[in-house]
Amino acid sequence: MRFINKLLCFVTIFGVTNAGGPTLVLLDNLAIKETHSIFFKILQDSGYTLTFKLADDANLQLSKYGEYLYHHLIIFAPSVEEFGGILNVEAITDFIDGGGNVLVAGSSQSGHALHELASECGFEIDEEGSAVIDHLNYDVSDNGYHTKIVADSVNLIDASAIVGSKNVPPLLYQGTGLIADIENPLILHLLTASSSAYSYNPQTPIKEYPHAVGKNTLLIAALQARNNARVVFSGSLYFFSDEAFSSSIQKVQGGQKYEKSGNEAVATMIARWVFKENGVIRVSAVHHHRVGESAPPAAYTIMDDVIYSIEIQKLARDKWIPYETNDLQLEFVRIDPFVRMTMKPVGDGRYEARFKIPDVYGVYQFKVDYTRIGLTHLYSTTQVSVRPLQHTQYERFIASAFPYYISAFSMMGGVFLFSLVFLHYKEDTKLKAE
Repeated sequence: MRFINKLLCFVTIFGVTNAGGPTLVLLDNLAIKETHSIFFKILQDSGYTLTFKLADDANLQLSKYGEYLYHHLIIFAPSVEEFGGILNVEAITDFIDGGGNVLVAGSSQSGHALHELASECGFEIDEEGSAVIDHLNYDVSDNGYHTKIVADSVNLIDASAIVGSKNVPPLLYQGTGLIADIENPLILHLLTASSSAYSYNPQTPIKEYPHAVGKNTLLIAALQARNNARVVFSGSLYFFSDEAFSSSIQKVQGGQKYEKSGNEAVATMIARWVFKENGVIRVSAVHHHRVGESAPPAAYTIMDDVIYSIEIQKLARDKWIPYETNDLQLEFVRIDPFVRMTMKPVGDGRYEARFKIPDVYGVYQFKVDYTRIGLTHLYSTTQVSVRPLQHTQYERFIASAFPYYISAFSMMGGVFLFSLVFLHYKEDTKLKAE
């Protein structure tokens, strides 16, 4: 996963406001343009300029003269073995490194190119010919191998920014299974199979364990890279088809019948998320100052009372609106956090924290590191200096030294009294004569 570890924070044409825009669509054949016309029309109506090309076209390229020609890439070419032109897996990963977003749909006949691309993104696609099978949850129109499965909406990820409402009809799925690295925090499991499903080649005798079993079988997975580029892998091209969007659903084993699947609603939300229409937030302003002041000082002093505020916005279609939450935290860091606290929302996407600077001087950072499923990673740091007290700022008398003050003055008083008595004492002469 070469590109995952790169920290790319610069602004390019793939900035956070890149919803819509030019999109390259790679197809196995032009017939897919017709069989998936509803999905493509949804994108076009949302402002995407789609350029359709065959995946093995000899003129394929993503960039020219160092500039990317497209904001997004859709690969609906499951069986491609090698991309055409100067496009290859390395060029696609460079595209992701540059902030581009990618939507990939495979099938039971996924070729070498998709396997390699999935591996670069932290996924593993089952071998060619394999399919997700579920003998308990399959549709009445199945071909006999139980590969047209019915996935319940409860198996969707709990993130409304990605999949919308989970209160939708079941989903039709026909394709291969995915496995993802469970220790990778950048990978999201958007849709998992039921506990009775597994991924295997239904046309070969069972000689070994299936590729994936139960809920470990991923149907749709996503990656949000450290530069906030987004990649979605679906093991089923059928999931986005007109047939899946408009078909009725009924499980064979006493399942309730639905007039229409939930594929269209979920696929639309996933597309809006991966192309950064949803789940995009940013920092619009940061302020910090001492209590009673309005401007930041050149340097803070230990034990100062400080006010820190930050304004956060989220992208809604084509405009930025205030982002409201109650779990935004601030850290005041010098190597390790000295202060960690939940910020208080004060309205219009503005959050505020008040605290006392620790009694340790040095170079600190106000740090907000906000990571939530479905949202772009929010990271903001502001460096400040904290100096010790000047000699004129110390207290004239230290309260903890009062016992020492008292002992010193009591000793001075005792010496004075002793000297006074010793110098003015006169011995009685009568007693001396006797």
